[in-house]
Amino acid sequence: MEFILETRDLTKVYGQKEAARDVNLHIREGQIYGLIGRNGAGKTTVMRMISGLSRPTRGSYSLFGKTGMEMQKMLRNVGVLIEQPGLYPKLSAYENLKIKCIGMGIRPKGYVENLLKTVGLENTDARKGAGSYSLGMRQRLGIALALVGDPKMIVLDEPINGLDPQGIAEVREMLTRLRQEKGITIMVSSHILDELSKVADAYGVIHEGTLLDEFTAEQLHERCGQSLVLRTDDAAATLRILENMGLTGAVSQPDGSLRLSRGMDRTREIARAVVGAGIGLEEIYLRTMTLEEYYLGMTGGEHNG
Repeated sequence: MEFILETRDLTKVYGQKEAARDVNLHIREGQIYGLIGRNGAGKTTVMRMISGLSRPTRGSYSLFGKTGMEMQKMLRNVGVLIEQPGLYPKLSAYENLKIKCIGMGIRPKGYVENLLKTVGLENTDARKGAGSYSLGMRQRLGIALALVGDPKMIVLDEPINGLDPQGIAEVREMLTRLRQEKGITIMVSSHILDELSKVADAYGVIHEGTLLDEFTAEQLHERCGQSLVLRTDDAAATLRILENMGLTGAVSQPDGSLRLSRGMDRTREIARAVVGAGIGLEEIYLRTMTLEEYYLGMTGGEHNG
């Protein structure tokens, strides 16, 4: 089985609007796959279809190598947290999980306690209802609910949206641990791209309902690469010096700096040449393009979350 999830021209139409169009995703077993896109780009629509919560208008998908009726049976191996977790606000974390376990016929001793420990809620006050929890606690409880039944794959839609830095770090660490310790494949969407880049090892970029590209973390690094950034008090003169050194192709940036995709091993030589020409050197450093910058370059315009 090459892919744990594969979609083929997956499309969803609401009225006259195509919310997702001919989407072809490929997720391998054991990956943390980040689905990237602006609000309204189609992320949630795709996740609802592959989770069995919405029927595609056209196209198909396979789970664990199965299609059709056999694939429908495999949906029990997919845990889902899309939008807000459905919680009983007056019931505790334990009680919320217990109800779902009963509904799924799961009754092993200590099962709920292990789930609470997995998501870091083992010390939650049993007298407090989930409605009084912080947003981070509710998100962790939502992930615990998605883990009921020991799924092989979980689908999480914006699980760190609205969390403070501590909550984001806790969820990030939890996702890494779930993959490493339990071998769970994770599909996660987020508009906090720098955080997503810390955990994901594959990505899909969706824009206006269309999947623009898929790439691994290694491919992202190769595409972004490193560049040399120079900031001086005379960009034009600096550009001439670089060209005289055979370092052509420097690009002027909006902030007045120059960005060069070569010469990373010649920083000292460049600095000496600039200073020797009487040009004020304000800074020179190596820089790697971030996931967010790569995404914005691909989709154009500002990222609106």
